[in-house]
Amino acid sequence: MPSEMPDSGTRTQNAAQATDTDLANAIRFLALDAVEAARSGHPGMPMGMAEIAVALWTRHLRHDPRNPHWPDRDRFVLSNGHGSMLQYALLHLSGYDLPLDELRRFRQLHSKTPGHPEVGLTPGVETTTGPLGQGLANAVGMALAERLLAAEFNRDGHAIVDHYTYVFAGDGCLMEGISHEACSLAGTLGLGKLIALYDDNGISIDGETRGWFTDDTPKRFEAYGWHVVPNVDGHDVEAVNLAIAAGRAERARPTLICCKTIIGKGAPTKAGTADTHGAALGEREVAATRAALHWPHAPFVVPQDIRDRWDARARGAADEREWSGRFARYAEAYPDLAAEFTRRTAGRLPDGFAKIADEFVRAQAGKGESVATRKASQQAIEAYTKVLPEMIGGSADLTGSVFTNASGSVAVSASQPGNYVNYGVREFAMAAIASGLALHGGFIPYTGTFLTFSDYMRNAIRMAALMKLRSIFVFTHDSIGLGEDGPTHQSIEHAASLRLIPQLDVWRPCDTVETAVAWAHALARNDGPSALLFTRQNVAFSPRDAEAIAAIARGGYVLADFGDGAARAVVIATGSEVPLALRARELLARDGIGVRVVSMPCTQIFDRQDAGYRRAVLPAGVARLAVEAGATDGWRKYIGAIDDPRAAVVGIDRFGESAPAAPLFQYFGFTAEHVADAVRRIVHPERTSA
Repeated sequence: MPSEMPDSGTRTQNAAQATDTDLANAIRFLALDAVEAARSGHPGMPMGMAEIAVALWTRHLRHDPRNPHWPDRDRFVLSNGHGSMLQYALLHLSGYDLPLDELRRFRQLHSKTPGHPEVGLTPGVETTTGPLGQGLANAVGMALAERLLAAEFNRDGHAIVDHYTYVFAGDGCLMEGISHEACSLAGTLGLGKLIALYDDNGISIDGETRGWFTDDTPKRFEAYGWHVVPNVDGHDVEAVNLAIAAGRAERARPTLICCKTIIGKGAPTKAGTADTHGAALGEREVAATRAALHWPHAPFVVPQDIRDRWDARARGAADEREWSGRFARYAEAYPDLAAEFTRRTAGRLPDGFAKIADEFVRAQAGKGESVATRKASQQAIEAYTKVLPEMIGGSADLTGSVFTNASGSVAVSASQPGNYVNYGVREFAMAAIASGLALHGGFIPYTGTFLTFSDYMRNAIRMAALMKLRSIFVFTHDSIGLGEDGPTHQSIEHAASLRLIPQLDVWRPCDTVETAVAWAHALARNDGPSALLFTRQNVAFSPRDAEAIAAIARGGYVLADFGDGAARAVVIATGSEVPLALRARELLARDGIGVRVVSMPCTQIFDRQDAGYRRAVLPAGVARLAVEAGATDGWRKYIGAIDDPRAAVVGIDRFGESAPAAPLFQYFGFTAEHVADAVRRIVHPERTSA
């Protein structure tokens, strides 16, 4: 609890003296002072949106500062996250555990007030924002989660899921293409409890937006199917209050409230200009602003009567107590549903999930099917969705190709709840909406598209990794093996590129068993997202014993060990290239070369193993070859330097060609014979040099 704020039970009678203007100015000057102390930041947006924040946070937002994770709280998203001091001021003033010292340390190392809001770091922050438009898309996911959980768990007379999602967004958010993708889908799905407040100030970093942003925003959103409240004076608290009330009354459509504001409101010479957007105002302008707004207080000082009126702890505690009473009555009437709701919102898997996953893996091993790994993925989805109702799937208009549906999939629509979202051709929004579903709680989202289109999604994948979300990205058609669609669709650099994202586990399984393990690991993981890369073409099943099956979860393991040959080599492979390595091993055995085949479906998990295990799998002093139908550079850390004669990679460092898969693999050297030749060269480099 912030030491600067007394408990709400000690409010003084002076609280009534604080006006809405006082409340707004408290935000303005906390933002000004923090940015000035840091000598960096974005003061203009907090100054311009202060009255909008007063209207929402004091009239409508249901939240409990003492329990930021109360399940039925309203969600608040600051999509224009550069204005983070607005949110930090609101959290501090309303009673969250964000002391004034943290505001003084704005943008400093290890503070709870980073340059852009970060979920999990600052209490009360619901999502990490900054890349513009993504917070708006996250909010769509949160509103969708609320809708679906309400449909699943609420019963007549027992509404345990009933909250709103509010999002602040600026011109930059609406210029970004993701806003079109996400808001178009939100309108189609009729997410009536999503309310966006648009900070229409006409200014971005380069100046007045009329030079590059002349959209008729109200008509644009009306075309999406949104309820639009246009031309609201964003500096009139009561006008904003009434607009929010109108949005809350409209349950069939999401609402956009267009608030006309002045960026840097109150700054005598810089208000309304880009000078307030992304830099401290300077000592002289800050002093002049204090005088202009009649704020005689020293930096970071907020009078007690203003603090008292901002304090939301008593109101929040009362709201939560009321909900807790409702939930208790619900639990009495529907104990099984209440237990399931509690489990899911806590992010816990069912107690028996690990056993179920093990049984499925063993069943896949017993079948020994040689199918495309995208089909193996669908089999895993079929098995796991039957026991995990929190799984919610979807694809970017490619369901019939990426196989992300199951027999129990029901498409979500404006009139029907379900567990499968037809995102349309909206890859970027799909990934960010999935993040919103994960952030809200109660769901494990998974999405699907071709691997090459991960480029469209990359920043949203990165944000999911930064937030450590349990989100699963299914990517199929993972190499030149997709064939005739050619280089525009053939993934070359994508697997290597995704592996560079911190906290993202990238799986490229070789058959049905590795696929089953990859899915189980991704579902159980609660500290980050997973990307699952699958083939279009069939791949041969790889037999393995129980010990090898258990080792799959370690990211890399010995699939076939050295034979009796005098010379030895390790071949590391992933995905469709594993059977190729196994066939090359058979050829090399005839030459007296013993080859260990290491399947490495997930390099990140392998890297997290202890050094002893890694050395046991990849012994020192043995020639090493990596085989993957993609970019080669990432494999150097496992095999050796580029000029090491006992290390090589069979891969592709150019774009593909349009042709059927079989001749493409032949053309690019992905044959057992070519791999065997590559091994011979590194086992006997002296013969090559001779």
